[in-house]
Amino acid sequence: MSEHGDSEHGDSEHGTGHIIQSLLVNVAIAAVKAVAAYFTKSGSMLAEALHSFSDCGNQILLLVGVKQAKKPADEKHPFGYGRAVYFWSFMVAMMLFLGGGVFSIYEGIHKIRDPEPVERVWLGVGILAISLVLEGGACLSNIKELNKRRGPKAFMQYLKDTTDSDLVVVFGENAAAVLGLGLAIAALGLASATGDGRWDGIGSAAIGLVLVGVAVFLATEVSSLLLGEAADPDIDVVAREVSKTIPEMEKVLNVLTMQQGPGEVLVHIKIAFTPTLTVEECCLAINVFEERFRRARPEVRWVFVEPDIPKTPSQLPPRMKPSKTKSKSKPEAEADA
Repeated sequence: MSEHGDSEHGDSEHGTGHIIQSLLVNVAIAAVKAVAAYFTKSGSMLAEALHSFSDCGNQILLLVGVKQAKKPADEKHPFGYGRAVYFWSFMVAMMLFLGGGVFSIYEGIHKIRDPEPVERVWLGVGILAISLVLEGGACLSNIKELNKRRGPKAFMQYLKDTTDSDLVVVFGENAAAVLGLGLAIAALGLASATGDGRWDGIGSAAIGLVLVGVAVFLATEVSSLLLGEAADPDIDVVAREVSKTIPEMEKVLNVLTMQQGPGEVLVHIKIAFTPTLTVEECCLAINVFEERFRRARPEVRWVFVEPDIPKTPSQLPPRMKPSKTKSKSKPEAEADA
């Protein structure tokens, strides 16, 4: 019945610092890895270079998504553009799957079937070690931010439940990069120690499998948000608690929530009101409810309150209660006539 669609974002409006930080790190790392791949002729090094270039493109897409999500609502999109972040996050997962994972697996299979000697291993290992330090630093920064936001919730559970898809995607990319670098170093070392270039191919294929696994996880989690996922269950609890503070509201009958974007929630709630209220009193009660509800949960941007009446006959107003008199049969009615 009532709706407020303020164009301003709530307290959880997203920044782009973690994305820009990862982008700058990946640009430098990708360029160095590409040079090293050329001189070492290493498939694992090439897979890592492609992975870093793919990450650069992905982070640019995330920046586009965050920028679009901040656009105010308009006539064509009355609920705003918050889901743009989820769309671009899903595209990032697809690029990570195809541009990084599938190609790395293909390159690995090629190197296993047609192995080549790895050259200048010291150069490759040195560059990979430096990249590991840089990627590890970026990954630790992501973990600190995730820990700050997750509160008491378990880390993996937060990754599944959070609506901050951009932060989860960046963390997934950086975590995959750290694991991939470790595999690349091990593959180069084994190829050099054994003189068998197939280890380099195995390393490339293993990196590809890691990227594919991360991409599938990210796509699964983000697709749920993209399709319209229910918001934090605590919002339902808070709505019911707030209604208890308003005497005119007898009972919450139903609450439906939807995550419209990071820090943006839509709520539809059906409430049984005191039957004797006037329309004006009902509207005033709704306004008080909305104000208290938003104060408790600032991420709620839209609230639709639908007044209803209690369903049990004992609570219905007299004019709506079912008649207790037994209906007469047709012969009785004709006799009375």
